[in-house]
Amino acid sequence: MEQSSSGINLIKNIAIYLLFLNAYGFASMWYDKKMAQTGNWRVKEKTLLIIAILGGSIGSLLGMHIFHHKTKHLRFKIGIPIIIFIQIFSIIIYKYNLYIPILEFLKNSI
Repeated sequence: MEQSSSGINLIKNIAIYLLFLNAYGFASMWYDKKMAQTGNWRVKEKTLLIIAILGGSIGSLLGMHIFHHKTKHLRFKIGIPIIIFIQIFSIIIYKYNLYIPILEFLKNSI
């Protein structure tokens, strides 16, 4: 299957965005851990979760486990894997056009 130039650029831009956001999620976990150890101002939990929701979930999860940070907090221990699952599930729905029957079902249900 041949991809157009604009399609390749879109994929490239999405990959760069996700790479940046995952690096940011990873670094945010490291930074928050360092701040916790020194008693300084911390990164808000809400901010850490927003980074994950926006696409940095894998980097955030890696940061949690590598730096042993937020691993006892249920919001993160369960929340980040759920975010990853929802993101992967959403990609599958989009990739295989499964959203069309879902939209049809919703349209007919209303």
